[in-house]
Amino acid sequence: MNRSEKLGNSPEHLEFYHKLLKLKEEFDRLFKENFNRSIPFADLVFDRWEKAKSLGFGEGSSIYDSSYVFGEVKVGKFTWIGPNTILDGSGGLSIGSNCSISAGAQIYSHDTVEWAISGGVAPYEYGPVVIGNNCYLGPNAIISLGVTLGDGCIVGANSFVNKSYPSGSKIAGSPARLL
Repeated sequence: MNRSEKLGNSPEHLEFYHKLLKLKEEFDRLFKENFNRSIPFADLVFDRWEKAKSLGFGEGSSIYDSSYVFGEVKVGKFTWIGPNTILDGSGGLSIGSNCSISAGAQIYSHDTVEWAISGGVAPYEYGPVVIGNNCYLGPNAIISLGVTLGDGCIVGANSFVNKSYPSGSKIAGSPARLL
């Protein structure tokens, strides 16, 4: 089944679908001409600074529409949160100012390990995560519950961070360790 069939076969539905396709093609053309990039349609329509503002994030921060935000998440000023990220604040999450959270990064303040291996008897575990100011999380980095990263930390791409590190740390690996 193609998309037009999913929307319905009425002439109105098909007309609407074709108008959307033309609109997307025009947006794609304009973005390619003006910014030399092609981005998902949702990011053409939704303003990432307005989304950050609506979530109560600090002045000048931005978050892509493709990001997931759960629970209590606090973000400081001028922090960039890339596409396809997960910010789990179910156990509390605080991200400082002037941070860069790269595409695909995942920050978890809870896990279900004990719950799963106990056959659903043990409770979920929660632990707040704190990311200091001026931190960089590389693409696809994963931060586990209870972790605190001090100011100015750098986390390498594809790293799994399951313990805390002081300010100025450069860490990478799975599990992450000091470089």
